[in-house]
Amino acid sequence: MTVHTITPSRETLHGTFSSTFTPVLTIESGDSVEATTLDARWSIEPSTPDRLGEQFEPRDPKRDGGHALCGPIAINGAKPGMTLAVQIDELVTDRWGWNVAGGIDNSINERLGFGQDADRFRMIWDLDPDTATATNQLGHTVQMRPFFGVMGMPDASGELLPTAPPRPTGGNIDCKELVVGTTLYLPIAVEGALFSVGDGHAAQGDGEISGTAIECPMASSRLTLSLRDDLSITTPIARAADAWITLGFHENLDEATLIAIDAMLDLITREHGIKRVEAMALASVVVDLRVTQIVNGVRGVHAILRDDAIRLD
Repeated sequence: MTVHTITPSRETLHGTFSSTFTPVLTIESGDSVEATTLDARWSIEPSTPDRLGEQFEPRDPKRDGGHALCGPIAINGAKPGMTLAVQIDELVTDRWGWNVAGGIDNSINERLGFGQDADRFRMIWDLDPDTATATNQLGHTVQMRPFFGVMGMPDASGELLPTAPPRPTGGNIDCKELVVGTTLYLPIAVEGALFSVGDGHAAQGDGEISGTAIECPMASSRLTLSLRDDLSITTPIARAADAWITLGFHENLDEATLIAIDAMLDLITREHGIKRVEAMALASVVVDLRVTQIVNGVRGVHAILRDDAIRLD
């Protein structure tokens, strides 16, 4: 196994997905990548309550309009129909982060009175990776559970794809369960896979209701990327330390829920060797559904099956 390094630069950064991008790094299945990433808005310095930090320049308006991602990374031998396993080995945040509420015109803010005409509030966080805590300017301290909001690959369209919506091949998943010790599985749509990563989050609630987590750079991270040709999936799934997770994405929250349930039924039938109708009955007793996020245009729902939920006597 080889360990590779990727850091933010004009060559490695991009703010869209596309199968036409030239990989900045080519690795073998089972290799690890140590990545340093910017925050979602391409910041190169902290913001304050009254001032946004300077951003990385230059940026291409078409290619770099979304989250600041590092990549793409090609994996030798990756082909459409295979699955990419992303093992999350290490995540260390930088020392600062931010999130905002209000002042953005969307249906959630309009309904709650925080629309375009409302003031925008910027919450600034001091991050302490040593104690895994974050403290804001109001004196509130929360526990950090760092994860990458965006981990994904392009589809086969060849188009420039915005980073905001999650897709079957990953992207802006924003699932707070994808912490160190978890392995994310993504269906591959293009030769080489072309994996990219970014959008560090120090902490986030299910739903990400204001549209932001604690957005932060990652001072260091380590991901191990492996190919699987024995696992066929159509939507991302994840193996956590103590649970299986299946993810569904759709503009309609009900449809996202059904996609997550469908994938969970496939998983239960595979892992427990039972019929699909039996899996449905069992899932109604032991599977939990959670709203991943409601703010990315395409909504997300994840289903969780804890290891201790089923015992075989």
